[in-house]
Amino acid sequence: MWMYLGLLAALFLGLHNLCKKHAVQGNEVLPVLLGTICSGFLLLLPFYLGSHYLPEYTKQIGFFITSISWEIHGFIFIKSMIMAASWILAYQALKHLPITIVTPIRSAGPFFTFIGAILIYQEKPNFLQWIGFFLIILSVILYSKIGKKEGINFRRNKWIFGIIGATFLGASSGLYDKFLIQSLALNPQTLQFWFCWYTILILLGILALTWFPNAQKRKDFKWRWTIIAVGILLQAADYFYFKALQDPDALIMLLSAIKRSQLLIAVVIGGIVFKEKNKRKKLVPLLGIMIGVFLILFS
Repeated sequence: MWMYLGLLAALFLGLHNLCKKHAVQGNEVLPVLLGTICSGFLLLLPFYLGSHYLPEYTKQIGFFITSISWEIHGFIFIKSMIMAASWILAYQALKHLPITIVTPIRSAGPFFTFIGAILIYQEKPNFLQWIGFFLIILSVILYSKIGKKEGINFRRNKWIFGIIGATFLGASSGLYDKFLIQSLALNPQTLQFWFCWYTILILLGILALTWFPNAQKRKDFKWRWTIIAVGILLQAADYFYFKALQDPDALIMLLSAIKRSQLLIAVVIGGIVFKEKNKRKKLVPLLGIMIGVFLILFS
């Protein structure tokens, strides 16, 4: 069951990436990011209020948000800091790079998760999973060659390093999620609600220093409906992902790989919607990534 939940998370992540590209294109990144997190927070707020005033009903529908200690609040705040940094880097990169380049680099996340899962959680991949793992990495390298044809030099373009940094931080957060869900026994909605709350506080602090005082940046911000859509789709994806992690048999390295199947939506549909270049050539490394994911899943 946890694998199917992972596939549902991938579906919503793929749609989330398409909306995110539209939300940040030619726009101010930080207020867009704040808007998406606020949208997700507002989606979860009725469940928080219901947990206080209608606890039996929220338990019945499966969205009860539990009370947690200050120590656990601290652990969630750490996740918020990691993901805030990852998202800021990723959104900036997405603003300046084609989605068909950003998404495959993000797909290298399982590489970092793979290593962490082995070292921290002693998860043991088999031979075919190792082949799939390296096939994903080689396919991402091939994408870098195609990216140069779009005027993107992977050694000189700073946004490439930004998306790589975002990928590493995102993978670290994925490993941390297993600790939060399985070791601390947090349910998905409790983690999601407080994670959104602390991320909003972090982003407000950054915006207070870098964006609110700048009149030109405030003028450049454009509100788009996709900002709300990104927040809602992200919460849906996270919910199914955390539900999958609740299964004691779930392997974070495999879940991370399953989530990469979002590539099919982002690269194929994204390439059509945003009219990005070299779509056919990008299908070759895309196929390599999908085969790698298949080997990891079904070996």
